[in-house]
Amino acid sequence: MKKRLVQVFGFVISTLGWVFVLCTMAMDNWRTSQVGGQGGSFIIKVGWYWSNLWRDCYTDSTSVSNCRSFAEQWSVEAYVQGVRGLIICGVTLGFFGVVFCFPGMECTHIGGKEKTKDKLLLAGSIFHFVGGVSNIAAYCLYINRIVRTAYSSTLQPGTLRYNIGPPIYLGMVACFFIFVGAILYAATVYKVYFTKGRVVTAYGTRTYMAPRSAGRNTYGYNRSSRQYGYLGSGQASSSRISTISKTLPSKMSDRDAFV
Repeated sequence: MKKRLVQVFGFVISTLGWVFVLCTMAMDNWRTSQVGGQGGSFIIKVGWYWSNLWRDCYTDSTSVSNCRSFAEQWSVEAYVQGVRGLIICGVTLGFFGVVFCFPGMECTHIGGKEKTKDKLLLAGSIFHFVGGVSNIAAYCLYINRIVRTAYSSTLQPGTLRYNIGPPIYLGMVACFFIFVGAILYAATVYKVYFTKGRVVTAYGTRTYMAPRSAGRNTYGYNRSSRQYGYLGSGQASSSRISTISKTLPSKMSDRDAFV
């Protein structure tokens, strides 16, 4: 039950993170700059310049916006294209992560056996994590461009200094949600590749016993299964012992007669 609850919580929080990422792609005000306050007045704002991944806009004091969409892909600045590409790659990886994680969850009745479901869930968590890295790289690239322009010592007079907009902060929170969901997924299925050995006490000393594997035991290959049949059956072992016990008295009597 605990494993199921952790997986459901990971699914909810990672899905919420991907929804936030999709929302940031459509939101405005990725970067904002305001013009006004000349003559010492900081109350009346003349206008605002703002941009997103698809257009540049100007909004005046009457809330009328004039926008210029990026008509051609190759006319967009290189960093905007890079941010677009990284976010699209991240969303694609997140889609595959959801496809793998949903049938791999314990509460679903698809995906095969338990070990197969655990492997699917582990693969999905890796897709989620890599997709989150791609998204956070996109947001950091956009932030780096804004900060470098705002604090550049060679900034020309009249160049606008932009501030970071709300979609950037929402995207960073979304990446955090995606990372938490991926970690929760992986925490429930880490035993797929990290099996735990046992420590047993033999002859008064503690001995490490490696995880059981097919055809091997603690001292090497298990040849007894090929020579004497399957030893896991208690009935076969007891019948063999009883047969030996029946033959021993006759052999002992023959020896006594010979002597």
